[in-house]
Amino acid sequence: MNLLSNIHTPADLRGLSGRELSELCAEIREFLITNLSKTGGHLASNLGVVELTVALHLAFDFDRDRLLFDVGHQSYIHKILTGRTDKFATLRKFGGLSGFPKPAESHYDAFVAGHASNSVSAALGLARARTLRGDTHSVVALLGDGALTGGLAYEGLSDAGDTGEAMVVVLNDNGMSITRNVGGVAKYLSRQRIKPSYLTFKQRYRRFTEKIPGGKLLYRFTHRLKAAIKRAVLQCSMFEEMGFEYIGPIDGHDIKSMTRALELARAFNSPALVHVITQKGRGFTPAERSPETFHGVGLYDPETGETESGGESFSRTFGAVMCELGARSGELCAVTAAMASGTGLAPFKTLFPERFFDVGIAEGHAVTMCAGLAAGGMLPVFAVYSTFLQRGFDMLIHDVSLMRVHAIFALDRAGLVAGDGETHQGVFDVSYLSGIPGMTVFAPTSYAELCDMLSLAVNDFDSPVAIRYPKGEQGSYVRGGTDASLLLRRGSDVTLVTYGILVNDCVEAAEMLAEQGIFAEVIKLGRVCPIDFTHIGASAAKTGRCVVVEDSILCGGVGERIAASLAQLGIAAKFRLLNVGSETPPCGAVPELKRMCGLDAAGIVSAARELMR
Repeated sequence: MNLLSNIHTPADLRGLSGRELSELCAEIREFLITNLSKTGGHLASNLGVVELTVALHLAFDFDRDRLLFDVGHQSYIHKILTGRTDKFATLRKFGGLSGFPKPAESHYDAFVAGHASNSVSAALGLARARTLRGDTHSVVALLGDGALTGGLAYEGLSDAGDTGEAMVVVLNDNGMSITRNVGGVAKYLSRQRIKPSYLTFKQRYRRFTEKIPGGKLLYRFTHRLKAAIKRAVLQCSMFEEMGFEYIGPIDGHDIKSMTRALELARAFNSPALVHVITQKGRGFTPAERSPETFHGVGLYDPETGETESGGESFSRTFGAVMCELGARSGELCAVTAAMASGTGLAPFKTLFPERFFDVGIAEGHAVTMCAGLAAGGMLPVFAVYSTFLQRGFDMLIHDVSLMRVHAIFALDRAGLVAGDGETHQGVFDVSYLSGIPGMTVFAPTSYAELCDMLSLAVNDFDSPVAIRYPKGEQGSYVRGGTDASLLLRRGSDVTLVTYGILVNDCVEAAEMLAEQGIFAEVIKLGRVCPIDFTHIGASAAKTGRCVVVEDSILCGGVGERIAASLAQLGIAAKFRLLNVGSETPPCGAVPELKRMCGLDAAGIVSAARELMR
């Protein structure tokens, strides 16, 4: 690590020779493979953009220029080159280095990134702000080809190309989609387009045609002729039709070629797109062979790539039940947004490929497509991370709720989520789903309940249903059932109301309180919308004290709705609402986050004791 140890700022790159830059890239890969084996993280995507990130920092000065990542899980090299190498032991840990760009962490991070397809829109906003303020710095958006499955990317590209604002979009194409580099002629033309002589000729030709009579018509004709030829050979004219100067495809592991292309793109002083071809997982054979496995990975052997095999989980349970239900019903369809493995749907895909639909990173489209499937007589189940369903909120209201279709939404990673931080916390779904007319929301505590509630949603409903469940394993509560509310433990001093995985913490808290002579009544909600008040009202009236515990945002949560309903019923009780508060929780392990929010057993005990006083 001789070279890497001397890189403290991007300026330290500029004195290195071509050979030294290649050695530095090898050291960065070795550093990533070693360190992420201990912390987990996004490995394959970062291994694929080492040279690209180095080239970006050579072509631009991000002390003043602005770099925006799309999704942001490929920002590790950027963090290494901007003075954060010594913090990688704390990656994705509580109070440690974020796994995504975070402006509060470094001025080199221009924008928060965690959801895909937004970088061009945000970059255009920054570019317009720069122009309005009379500044001259460059704005660069880096997005992967996967982000182009999201409609927001095209909205941003369309507007950006039309404005003429000076900005550079770097398209990182790792071979999963977009265009093919067809034959030797395409490669030859690609090389010609990044030569300084080509750029000089193009600029002079444009200035010349602007000055002569009929020049605009001549330029338009030659531009269309060139576009037609390029469409036949390169198959990449879409971006130029949007208004971008297109450069590429470029070898994404050739620092010299990429640096030259980026410098030329900046010199256009107008919207420019640089198309680079990279290999996901490059430099680590296991990741090259299976980039999906090493996209977001836990602990692994840095020598062999062998990963820790996960046991039973809510995601795997969901996938197994989907396979059982799919065998019984030919109408059941599974939908995912580029998360087949993460949501447990890979087995369903194998068994029923004709009823499995992966729409890419396009959650809004997935929601509306499910509404269409349901309206057409099928039964769609959309498995999606809670944080990503937020992107389909409008469609849930207008295309699902108003149509009253029977579509099911399986919300994985609901509640507090370890590692990925603010952008991936599933703490909003209870609030926004509960406000959608006709939506029923279940919150299973155990694998058995997930099975039962999913079966109920499939077989006994004809309206929209959402089922929220956490990442990982169940707790000590393992019973099944579909009860809307359930009295788990009788008590006389205080009422504890909760749902989902936090049932385990409330039961533990009740046991701790009993040892102190305080007897808590525990009510478990299996359904959080609409809420069943059968046990809550009677219990609150009896104890006069109520603590509502939920891994959700305060506003619009179950606690607020219970407090309001009891007040309307004239039931007087002292309340404590335990939730994640009004801010999105940071990165950290779930036990740490629960402790921070007062949602662990000790925090619940403390809240109950305060009410007793």
